Amino acid sequence: MRVMGVDPGLTRCGIALVESGNGRQVTALDVDVVRTPSDMDLAERLLAVYTAACHWLDVHQPDVVAIERVFAQNQVSTAMGTAQAGGVIALAAGQRNIPVRFHTPSEVKAAVTGSGRADKAQVTTMVTRILGMQTKPRPADAADALALAICHCWRGPMIERMAAAQCKADEMARIHKQRVAAARAGRTTGDEGRSA
Repeated sequence: MRVMGVDPGLTRCGIALVESGNGRQVTALDVDVVRTPSDMDLAERLLAVYTAACHWLDVHQPDVVAIERVFAQNQVSTAMGTAQAGGVIALAAGQRNIPVRFHTPSEVKAAVTGSGRADKAQVTTMVTRILGMQTKPRPADAADALALAICHCWRGPMIERMAAAQCKADEMARIHKQRVAAARAGRTTGDEGRSA
């Protein structure tokens, strides 16, 4: 499975591609950081991120895109920009019928380091070790994008199976409710017939 990991952002947007192998084996194929200046118009910044995402998707053709889920931060403007960058990347993937999955920062940290409270330095160290890289990926946005891709390689298939099982359970519950309602309706109709 080829996974494109994205650490969204307007100033720096980390993008990475990894490929999963047997067991927990993961190989890094490419990594980069898309940068836009803060004095550039917002629409132009989003266009630059979108254009870079389109290029990555067309060149690498990943099976899935894993994007960090944005949570409200102390600075609302930073969270908004991060969410907007993630949105245009999800749009680019959707236009190519490539599934998009979102992972929380703590989920990614736990998958890569074993602790959902790990700091950026710990994440970078573990990403370097997991991928067998000679040097640490820089800046941290590159390491975070790789961590997102690794997280999805390791947790994505399980999450997909759980979601499929939940859908099946929901469908079975819906069918059961319909049968119970139909049975009750039949009893009511029969009772009315007897009373007549």
